Amino acid sequence: MATEVEAKSLPANAYTPLAEDEIYCPIVPAEAREPELTWRSILWGTFLCIIFTVASAYSGLKVGQVMEAAIPISILAIGLARVYARRSSVLENVIITGIGGGAGSVVAGAIFTLPALYILKLDPKPVQTIFICVAGGCLGVLFLIPLRRYFVRQMHGILPYPEATAITEVLVTGEKGGSQAKLLLQATFISGIYDFFVTTFQVWHESVSFQWIPFVKTLGVKARVAVSFDAISFILGLGYVMGLRSSMILCAGGVMANLVLVPAIFYIGQHAVGNVYPGLLPIGDMSAIQIYRSYVRFIGVGAIATAGIFGIIKSLKIVAGSFSIAFKAFSRGEDKSVLRTDRDVPMLSILIGVIVSSIGVALLLGSLKVSWAVLGLGLVLTVVFSFFFASVAANAIATTARNPVSGMTMLTIIISSVVLLRFGLSGTTGMFFVMAIAGMVCTALSVSGQTITDLKAGYWIGSTPAAQEKVKFLGVIAAAIAAGLTIVMLARTFQFGEAALGDLRPVLVSPQASIMKALVEGFMSHQPVAYVLFGVGAMITIAMEMLGQPSLIFALGMYLPLELNTPALVGGFLSHLLNKKAEARGGEAGRTIRERGVIIASGLMAGGALGGVFGAALRLFPWYKEELIHTPFYNNLSISESVSVIMFVLLCAYVWFSSIKSQKSEG
Repeated sequence: MATEVEAKSLPANAYTPLAEDEIYCPIVPAEAREPELTWRSILWGTFLCIIFTVASAYSGLKVGQVMEAAIPISILAIGLARVYARRSSVLENVIITGIGGGAGSVVAGAIFTLPALYILKLDPKPVQTIFICVAGGCLGVLFLIPLRRYFVRQMHGILPYPEATAITEVLVTGEKGGSQAKLLLQATFISGIYDFFVTTFQVWHESVSFQWIPFVKTLGVKARVAVSFDAISFILGLGYVMGLRSSMILCAGGVMANLVLVPAIFYIGQHAVGNVYPGLLPIGDMSAIQIYRSYVRFIGVGAIATAGIFGIIKSLKIVAGSFSIAFKAFSRGEDKSVLRTDRDVPMLSILIGVIVSSIGVALLLGSLKVSWAVLGLGLVLTVVFSFFFASVAANAIATTARNPVSGMTMLTIIISSVVLLRFGLSGTTGMFFVMAIAGMVCTALSVSGQTITDLKAGYWIGSTPAAQEKVKFLGVIAAAIAAGLTIVMLARTFQFGEAALGDLRPVLVSPQASIMKALVEGFMSHQPVAYVLFGVGAMITIAMEMLGQPSLIFALGMYLPLELNTPALVGGFLSHLLNKKAEARGGEAGRTIRERGVIIASGLMAGGALGGVFGAALRLFPWYKEELIHTPFYNNLSISESVSVIMFVLLCAYVWFSSIKSQKSEG
């Protein structure tokens, strides 16, 4: 019989590193037996996964924005819990969120790569598109499970897990109700309205560039020094949860890329005659953003890849421990002494899953009629990259809630093309072969990032990891089928990429897939590889490791646009100042300030995600235009950006005063 567990707040050590002998006790204890894997949670999770997958696939292909699924679904789970006579348990809500959250991750893997096959006129079969998503998604989950103890338990309090924090706070606060639930709903509503109007209509400029200030404009023109700031509430909440140290390192990477490397490349190359590979224009004619995309982004990719190698090395001890536990269980039978909250899918099942997935990958690649050597290489590249990037994606998501999907997929295409070209693979077969590998790897790393988020949220709440891991496969399969069929149907009605001569079908721009198409087409045409740029990135990562700093956060800062890093830094400073105030207050009052701050930041992330979903949904209708709501001052850059800055400052003030409000009233 299920044991009723009284709803309560997360423990005080939920977000702090544990002492040597300290143990984290989740809100649902290991000995508790609440409903978890029920038909209710499985069916609702699958249903929401399919709905969000179809919507995300369309919006992603149309405007390049994949709908955030996990946070909105966690909010829906809270509402659904009250529909039934027996209110759904918090563990059931974790399962619903875990299954449904697979929508965004599988779609990201699919739309970044599969439309490139249609742009290249290779027309994959429906079963091929579905299988690429299924195989990649399953590999992503399988390779992540042995890393769970390292990322979730060993790194507790060290990695901030911004998205998992938001999901956990939504589920726990919604379960608890009372004043904290009202505060969460208030922050969610304010953020949702704010981000929806700013990102969907022409109310005021979302991104602030300060180009209306003469000094800043002169710097941009003469030195290619350009600063930018994305003034939305979602990233403010993200930075708050990340904390000051992580957000500063992230922003430092952005400063290195945009305010050091870009001006340096321009200064050295501005007088060069003709274009310098891989740039398509003379450096002197490039803007700051063009220099960044043509050169610095590749440095960031090299930095991320090298940081991933260091991450794998650091986690080897824990992974070896996981295998050791698994082999003991295999030789002696399942170890019943392992706590429910620390029980994974058996290692034997993982090994069987990897073997079955590998056989499936081999059958798919073999259907392209290539030599045995090329087939073997393709299989090795798919499995190795999927395993390698599972760790990179988990670390990135756990730190910044940003997964470097496009960068790692580009690296997969580049290395796979270079290797396979040496074995005589080229032309249309080579393009299909490489894009199939890229599609599976892209889906694997995207799914592994989402999986670690779910497992961390479950760890905080007290879910059974094995249950979460099993249903993740269900979410992957459901999302893969929905995404694959959606892409196939859209390909019959729309053109992907650019309009072809004589084709009157409307165009879905598919921005990421268009980049991947250009990349694979270039390499299969024997274009050179910019090894020096990747090497520079690798050296930067090595320097960061020598300094004892988190290299992956810095590398992500180099790769991500600067406008995403700067508002996160503001959120980090706000978190630091509020925590200092909480320390000064001390006792229950200080704890209340910290709790309210995290709840508000989680609400900002939840509302920002919902605002993005509604905004993306509107873009699906033919009548939608950004000009539907247009303020008189929108086109006046100085006024519009000034309003944006003022509104962002007001958001910060809301976080500050709402966090200390209860303390003031008590005083």
